[in-house]
Amino acid sequence: MKLTFAELNAHAAADALVIVPVASLEQHGPHLATGVDIICASGVAQRVARRMVAAGKPAVVMPCVWTGLAEHHVPFGGTVTLDYDTFAAVLKGVVRSAARAGFKRVMLLNGHGGNAEAVAVAGGECQTEFGLKVAAGTYWHLAGDAFAPILERQSNVLHACEAETSMVMALLPEAVRTDRLAEAHGPHSTRPEGQPAAMIRRRSFKEITPSGVIGDARAATAAKGEALLDAAAERIADELGNARLWG
Repeated sequence: MKLTFAELNAHAAADALVIVPVASLEQHGPHLATGVDIICASGVAQRVARRMVAAGKPAVVMPCVWTGLAEHHVPFGGTVTLDYDTFAAVLKGVVRSAARAGFKRVMLLNGHGGNAEAVAVAGGECQTEFGLKVAAGTYWHLAGDAFAPILERQSNVLHACEAETSMVMALLPEAVRTDRLAEAHGPHSTRPEGQPAAMIRRRSFKEITPSGVIGDARAATAAKGEALLDAAAERIADELGNARLWG
């Protein structure tokens, strides 16, 4: 959004990768603003693009698709959600526009757990319908084991947790209510005992965590947030810079 159409045309001609952050507007406990996923997905995307460009691999970042599938947060209030057809149509409109502008590669970089499966499906549909190469993934899944050494009380992103709170402290500290951090903790899983990680069944977070938090944000720091963002950017830039991915 900071570039002119002529500059974007030049990027398209240079086969720049289009990174589309995808997020959600939803409750994030008593201590975080509702835009956490927008802040984090956009922040990761921008850092990934900067690393790629520094390595001589052109990339541009779209403004964030700010709303997604968040029905499981609605009972708390402060949440916007779409149905799948509308969400997929928005993603398709964005990707179709990139294709019409001459871009040939798109990465849908998701930052909200409730979107993960839908983004993957929509990405595949975009590739089939529009004839360009589309990859999709959730940034903390793509980061893999890179977050674990940085965090004290969890190994990856949960919800309104040590990881997300730390990243928001680094990216937009005014979105953190530090006077409410003492309340910012909950169970460390959304799954009841016996539900395997590979089985998906969405439940209202209101049933799972009175605070709206999964994990423990009390250990969050801005320094951890910077380290998480850098770790994600390094790992994902390497992954997206792999020419075989786009072959």
